[in-house]
Amino acid sequence: MMSDKKRVYILTGAAGHLGGAVAKILQENGETVYALCLSGEKHVPEGLGLRVFYGDVTDIGSLDKIFERGAGAELIVVHCAGIVSISSGFDEKVYDVNVNGTKNVIALCERHGVKKLIYVSSVHAIPEKPEGETITEVNVFDPDGVTGLYAKTKAEASQCVLDYAKRGNFACVVHPSGLVGPGDYGRGHITQLIIDYYKGRLASLVKGGYDFADVRDVAAGVVSCCERGACGECYILSGSYRTIVEIIGILHKITGKKEIKRTLPRWFVSATAPLSELYYKILRQPPLFTSYSIFTLRQNARFNREKATNELGYASRPIEETLSDTVDWLKEHGRI
Repeated sequence: MMSDKKRVYILTGAAGHLGGAVAKILQENGETVYALCLSGEKHVPEGLGLRVFYGDVTDIGSLDKIFERGAGAELIVVHCAGIVSISSGFDEKVYDVNVNGTKNVIALCERHGVKKLIYVSSVHAIPEKPEGETITEVNVFDPDGVTGLYAKTKAEASQCVLDYAKRGNFACVVHPSGLVGPGDYGRGHITQLIIDYYKGRLASLVKGGYDFADVRDVAAGVVSCCERGACGECYILSGSYRTIVEIIGILHKITGKKEIKRTLPRWFVSATAPLSELYYKILRQPPLFTSYSIFTLRQNARFNREKATNELGYASRPIEETLSDTVDWLKEHGRI
């Protein structure tokens, strides 16, 4: 039986790369969206059916008003807010946002009787498998079973969400791989790689690769999970595995910019990564490569998205289309 209650989506991290893409799809679908953004955000979503609220997931008191405003409605919470970090050291802010922020959202979902909670985790939360084996979804997460602060925080938060589901609440977890695509107003790592390549800042490359997914496809997968996801289940939203050399090769064909053929030895990149990390910290810019990101580029990144394809209708477009659209978007916004 269909509910006669008004449906409202509460979207955290709505000003982020993925959050903005999710907000756009929900608006196009005619949904009512309460978008949570940090105070001072420059690029908040806007449009018909969308209302912006300001707050911080680490401050549960600042979130009350958005849930209270949805009282009497059928609430679906999409928790996108989080900090993606390739930092090699501990960062209290990353833990506070990714773990404690998620706990705050869960507490409010329980308090306000939310119908569904969709949590945006990461493939990094899933334990790695040996090279040659395909990584699939798991139903238990252990921070000690993954490497790196970001992975550990996502694993811990994912388990909190599954525990919430075990208490009789509806919740799903989605695991995007590396996001790339238009709409990144921040300094996403692949966005920055594209900018640096276009502006001639890259003299050499590193070996290794990762699985990259179009942010628009992942956003569509998140929205589909709201409708079709099964309670307590997890879904990998991946794209295709590409090496950094392949990514730059595709960008060379798209832009006509200088081809880069030199790759640095891994021992050299690993040895100089800490200095690079310090250098970019001084510049207050995200480093392209850190000790952790070099480690990640060497690890198994073969993900199986079959479950999301079968149950959510998830699909991923070619990386060539994604990179071409991203270059066009960056040009339109005067960033290259």
